[in-house]
Amino acid sequence: MVQMNLEFREVTVKVVYYGPALSGKTTNLQKLHQMFNPQHRGRLMSLETQSDRTLFYDLYPIQYHTPAGLKVKLKLFTVPGQVIHNETRKAVLNGADAIVFVADSQRSQALSNSLSFKNLKENLKINNLDFETIPLVIQFNKRDLAEIKPVEEIKADWGQTRFPTFSAIATEGKGVFETFECVVRLGFEVINKKYDFNRKFGFNPDSFFASVKGDKIENQIDINRYMISPGQFAGLLK
Repeated sequence: MVQMNLEFREVTVKVVYYGPALSGKTTNLQKLHQMFNPQHRGRLMSLETQSDRTLFYDLYPIQYHTPAGLKVKLKLFTVPGQVIHNETRKAVLNGADAIVFVADSQRSQALSNSLSFKNLKENLKINNLDFETIPLVIQFNKRDLAEIKPVEEIKADWGQTRFPTFSAIATEGKGVFETFECVVRLGFEVINKKYDFNRKFGFNPDSFFASVKGDKIENQIDINRYMISPGQFAGLLK
């Protein structure tokens, strides 16, 4: 759940990258860390296990303040994808405001994707988070590999759901920022509806994203470029 500290004039939003082992969650966060304005990103940290790891870091746009003086902070996490680390996944998912599910596009990984998505639904319920309403974006990663699920099939499976769906080649940074921007905008929209965030604090999502983008990506991002289907994001598209 979003943390609002009015004493320190700060709001914190937690975004979790979920998915099966080796689907590209870690690569997404590493690429994002490289893309962000260095002044606005925290240190990339990792908690190692015997067979997997959890990455996390803070994205804190220290030069971004709303007209009302509110500071906006994001916390980005991955979960370990190995089946044996379910307790860690539960803990990391606790308090999440938005989720990116990173699926492996290879046909051979279809079952792993399905089991991981089912596990996400179960762990959301355990954490008293509503699967039907929490901002959730699907990313089909590894689009550069052979024997992958075609876009047409992905559209058929996911196009009628509420979940915005993206293609990505995370190792090349393709689709990474677009996925991130979509899920964060959806998260901000939920916060705005709940707290009247934009009006009370003068928050502007466009200004926020303009402040966190590094020089390498400032003029390269088009959120539609890697979008397979918009889902509930359709209402926010310009």
